[in-house]
Amino acid sequence: MCSPALREIARPACFCDNAAVQRAAVPLPPQPPDAPAPSDPPHSAPDPSRTAADPSQPAPATSQPASAASAAPAASAAPAASAAPAASAAPSPSTARSAGRGGLAIAGAKVSFILFGFVQQLILPRLLGTDGYGAVSVVLAGVGVVNNVVVATGIQGVSRAVSSVAEEDVAAAFRRTLALHAALAVVVSAGFALLAGAIADFSEAPHVAGPLRLAAAIVLLYGLYAPLVGALNGQRRFLTQAGFDVGYGALRTASIAGFAFLFLRAGQSGVLGAIAGFVAAATVIVPLAITRTGLGRRGSAGPSIRQHVAFLLPLAVSQTFLNLLLQTDFFLLRRFLGQATNGLSLGAKAADDLIGVYRGAQLFAFLPYQLLLSVTFILFPMLARAHAENDRAAVRRYAMTGVRLSFLLTGLLCAPISGLAPHVLHFAFPVEIWSRGGDTLRVLSLGMGAFAVLGVASAALTSLHRERAAAALTAVTVLLVAAGCSIAVPRAPFGPDMLVRSAAATSLALATAAVAGGALLHRAAGGFVPARTALRVGAALLAAIAVGSQLPWLGKIAVLGEAILVALVYLAVLVATREVGREDLAALKQAFGRGARRA
Repeated sequence: MCSPALREIARPACFCDNAAVQRAAVPLPPQPPDAPAPSDPPHSAPDPSRTAADPSQPAPATSQPASAASAAPAASAAPAASAAPAASAAPSPSTARSAGRGGLAIAGAKVSFILFGFVQQLILPRLLGTDGYGAVSVVLAGVGVVNNVVVATGIQGVSRAVSSVAEEDVAAAFRRTLALHAALAVVVSAGFALLAGAIADFSEAPHVAGPLRLAAAIVLLYGLYAPLVGALNGQRRFLTQAGFDVGYGALRTASIAGFAFLFLRAGQSGVLGAIAGFVAAATVIVPLAITRTGLGRRGSAGPSIRQHVAFLLPLAVSQTFLNLLLQTDFFLLRRFLGQATNGLSLGAKAADDLIGVYRGAQLFAFLPYQLLLSVTFILFPMLARAHAENDRAAVRRYAMTGVRLSFLLTGLLCAPISGLAPHVLHFAFPVEIWSRGGDTLRVLSLGMGAFAVLGVASAALTSLHRERAAAALTAVTVLLVAAGCSIAVPRAPFGPDMLVRSAAATSLALATAAVAGGALLHRAAGGFVPARTALRVGAALLAAIAVGSQLPWLGKIAVLGEAILVALVYLAVLVATREVGREDLAALKQAFGRGARRA
């Protein structure tokens, strides 16, 4: 079953064959949104480099569905860049080693970032209670939608600006773009503070208006910090960037937990304390970053304000769509829970308690999406090269192989999470969450698996210069999720049933969007995934979930063994149906075995 494209994916040297990737600062990474803590900092956004170092290259789009539009401003440069790939000199050994070390450092920092965010989400329910965890999640989700847009535009914009000028002009280009982003940060932060009350009212959570207003300071500080990280990124100072990533991740987690604890000990709101800790961490990291980047110098180098805004605007729009998509079900569920508690005179605590359960389920449901994005590291440059060379057969082969691989991996990741959903939550959370969130996680994890496939399809569309189609698909998906939740959730009785309805409506919308994304990719590339593969993966997934749902709770350590068992059931069905064969195993051996080490 293994195609030539899969064998090329397995070949570690495939990146070096791509001229566009050679000229980029480092291989194209994603910006997976941190679902557990949507307001995560600038260090999570770019990871290695989302911007081409060569100004003749189009700004690389991320693997996120909505961010496809970010490549639009520079799309016209693509034909010229790809027309003469031979003109790009191969990187020197020292440059390659430096980029390799930087890439590894950023990858390690990304892993640490995920771990710190995970730890933060495990600590907060124990400090604040499930209701306090729900309330602080509403605040983090609200600021996250805005913050992630500020982060993406700040890092990508400044990185692109400083990497597209001569060495002697870097400081001037940095100063010029930093000033613009600082002004934008002030405006956006003030606007968020003014809208904090409206956000709290929409969520039927007026008690979080104060913490939301305080969170506006985070938007301001990140609006200053993101351009500093972008400058490090654009200058290929990846080790320094990684150091800030790891250090700030630890600082933020400790600060949020510490301030929440101190506020509670003083008889104050733990939710307000957690946000104050977030602000404190951001306040510390900004001047520390300035000591390494400086503030640049006056000059006229770099893009003009008009050119820079022209680049930022479509990126901001696409990032807004993406972050709204990630939080639409959460905000609408909190709204409907609040309306239900008002009608039943139960108070805000009851709604916060249930939304905390839903956030706990989201923590694990988003894992397939976050982990599967690595497929786009390979899929994007290979498709882009084949498209530039007008090789329709290669475009079709790479698209079908990449999406097939995403299907297989999605099932492998979703099977243990969905099949063992109550046990997975029991592993990490107190009884108030795992006892009521298992059914929600079982359904939502499947929806997030569909979202992961949608992300891969959108990345493929982006690499084929279908940026607007990918962005439009994300916008439509937001509407589908909103419509589904608005119809299904209010009709459920108050309690965990509302959470399951929200998960089901969201999953159905995401699955529908994934199918639509497949149709668009099939039209653009001539292929998607064979129907037999989809059926076999579906059968394997159902079998594995059925087995997992029957396994008893044997303790936290045993959950890991049960997860491996469920994954093996999934793989066994794929082997039995001949979806996975010897050639697939040979490709994996080539990627991770002796052949890979020799390469």
